[in-house]
Amino acid sequence: MKAPLKWLLAYTDIKYEDTDDFAANIASLMTLSGSKVETVDKLESGIKRVVVGKCVEIARHQNSDHMFVCQMDVGEKLGGVIQIVTGAQNVALGNHIPVALDDSVIAGGRIIKSGKLRGEVSVGMMCSFEELGLSKDSFEGGIDDGVIVLEDLKMFAGSDFDAFIGKDIMEVLGVCYSDHVIDFEITSNRADCFSITGLAREAAVTMGAKFIMPDIKVKEEAGTKAADSVEVFVADDKLCPAYFARSVKNVKIAPSPKWMRERLEAAGVRSINNIVDITNYVMLELGQPMHAFDKRTIRGNKIIVRRAGEGEIFRTLDGTDRTLNANMLVISDAEGSIGIAGVMGGENSEIRPDTTEIVFESATFDAVTVRRGAKSVGLRTESSSRFEKGLDPKLAFHAINRAAQLVEELGAGQVEKGIVSFVRKDAFEERNVPFDPEKINAFLGTDIPEKKMEEILTDLECKVDTENKTLVPPYFRHDLICMADVAEEVARFYGYNNIESTLLKNCEMTLGSRTKHQRIRDVVRTGMSGNGFREMLTYSFESPSVYDKLMLGADDPHRNFVKISNPLGEDYSAMRTSMAPTVLRTLAFNHAQRNKKAWLFEIAYVYIKNANEEELPEHREQLACGCYGEMDFFKLKGILETLFEELKIRDIEYKASSELPFMHPGRTADIFAGNIKIGYFGQIHPLAADNFEAPRDSYIAVIDLKPLSDMAVEIPKGKELPKFPAVTRDLAVVLAKDVPQGDVIKIIRQRGGKLLESCELFDCYEGIQVGSGRKSLAYSLCFRSPEGTLTDDDIDRQMKKILNGLVGIGAELR
Repeated sequence: MKAPLKWLLAYTDIKYEDTDDFAANIASLMTLSGSKVETVDKLESGIKRVVVGKCVEIARHQNSDHMFVCQMDVGEKLGGVIQIVTGAQNVALGNHIPVALDDSVIAGGRIIKSGKLRGEVSVGMMCSFEELGLSKDSFEGGIDDGVIVLEDLKMFAGSDFDAFIGKDIMEVLGVCYSDHVIDFEITSNRADCFSITGLAREAAVTMGAKFIMPDIKVKEEAGTKAADSVEVFVADDKLCPAYFARSVKNVKIAPSPKWMRERLEAAGVRSINNIVDITNYVMLELGQPMHAFDKRTIRGNKIIVRRAGEGEIFRTLDGTDRTLNANMLVISDAEGSIGIAGVMGGENSEIRPDTTEIVFESATFDAVTVRRGAKSVGLRTESSSRFEKGLDPKLAFHAINRAAQLVEELGAGQVEKGIVSFVRKDAFEERNVPFDPEKINAFLGTDIPEKKMEEILTDLECKVDTENKTLVPPYFRHDLICMADVAEEVARFYGYNNIESTLLKNCEMTLGSRTKHQRIRDVVRTGMSGNGFREMLTYSFESPSVYDKLMLGADDPHRNFVKISNPLGEDYSAMRTSMAPTVLRTLAFNHAQRNKKAWLFEIAYVYIKNANEEELPEHREQLACGCYGEMDFFKLKGILETLFEELKIRDIEYKASSELPFMHPGRTADIFAGNIKIGYFGQIHPLAADNFEAPRDSYIAVIDLKPLSDMAVEIPKGKELPKFPAVTRDLAVVLAKDVPQGDVIKIIRQRGGKLLESCELFDCYEGIQVGSGRKSLAYSLCFRSPEGTLTDDDIDRQMKKILNGLVGIGAELR
């Protein structure tokens, strides 16, 4: 909610100061009292060095048939007479025109410099309304096609125009507006704060000032009655508990006065005309959306609030045809719809320049119905965003009268006598909320005096009954429901910083800490970063088409994804079942940016669909890393082994794999911890890399985090230093080339028994000496016993067991 500070403080007795410190102080105090401030911006026109100049000489450009070379007098202090080249056709000798000087700034932050146009020097430019960020509708006599000529504007009739020469054009036009705009982040339960008066009330209570509500008094035209002009019928009072209508005759459509335009535009609302501006002004001021109908378009002089017809087509003010349904509420006349309730009016009843009679609407609509209706037609407006938070019928009543008051004050028409209304019996009922100071203090852990609480709540316009320990919230505070809500109001205006820290009473103190899984996740994140990887953060949504890019079969489990019922689009319509597409897409993006090297990782979830679709999918947390540049299969394997070493996971085994079609069949391995497969790593298949436009030398690794966390050892058990010496033996065997080295080392460890302390491969040889299709593997074995020094016989027995085991895979001693 954008609130211009001048407008906000107009409803308090706080005097505005045009300084950044003043605005920042108010923003800080209101944030502390619960009205969080997002930004504080200084509002200025941004127009600089644009002054009034007088055309003292004009001649046609020698090299152009539509341009003029003008000599403009901008005053002695600014250089006297300067030359301006213009294409405007409405310039004449003696005209007084806005001139943007050299190094000036016009609308949109454009900087104007001296230059040449068709060979003639132009020391700046002449300006139109658009170039000054203004609308010609705000100035009687203004035109769109051409520059501003002060003599044409009726506001300057009879003026001494030469007195304006050299003066700032914004000051001359009276649009030199300066203010601070505070952007508040309003929670959805505080519908009252989506208004200037609501925020002003908060500011007044926060700063100990007085809140001044606008004095609403309507001057009605005697002899004419609104009831004679229009009738109101509400078909479903559950969806519309209150509806108020006022009629205005002898309407004069014109630009709004300067003060109203300034306030609206400072709040981010474009000024249109006096009638439309009044409805927008009331919406911003009081928080109640309103609408104005051209009375001559209301057929049968009847306004009917009803459900829309299923499939009914209705054209809204923006010129778009909307398809309605029976769950939506519409405003209609005797023949058809003229507005979507709480969302937007219809093109068939909009205010036009020749409108002479209007009907103001101010109503309360069901919040859920408005929200669903706005969503159904894809049209969320300032109006719907307020209605969907829940508004009170009393607010609608005040708003209709405020609009009528402004019509009279602006001279925009004559308000007919009376209000045509429908009000449900319980619409104005008041609510009682418990108020017990002792319980509030116990709840907050404070010792706030009852009188102070009563003072705070009274300032918030609550009616406090200390005898019965209840209070009646004001009509605009639907969020005050129970005593906890009252306690919050007391706490935030007493000042959170004034509440002393205390220990919990009647509670055991506990020491909070992270779970093992959370600690292991941190170790993994630190380990990957330490190995040169950078963490990324991606969406959990995917496009179903990525599984085609991965070359997965039609019945592949990865295609059994969870569909999103309200996706952002086709590219984000499925919950991902694999991290591979995410990694490949990120690598492709970095490659497209010409990054020679990208090592990236992410800890995130994949979503595995349950057989019972009514149950939530399984959230499986995984470590996914992808890289290209200065990377190969064995380097990535070494990085993973370093990570496993940090987690103290010893029983890791790698097995060649060709199951995944998007992975290179000869450069991919599954990772096992014991007998559990925890992931895979390797190079991307060239075709899959091409499908994602990623480098062909891309490598990825995907590891399930939960088994990694379960097996990780945070505090390893200590071992006594060995008392007896180790014995080392070298073992070289010859075997078929296609036998994995992992199978060999697995047999050696199994057969070596408890005496085998370590086994390391130190040589791999292929050549004519071992024969075609065969290879030689050489290992260094280390044996040790904690009970005594091993003899040669002890070692020989273990070596024999190992060799007998290796025979089973076709290995021979070299």
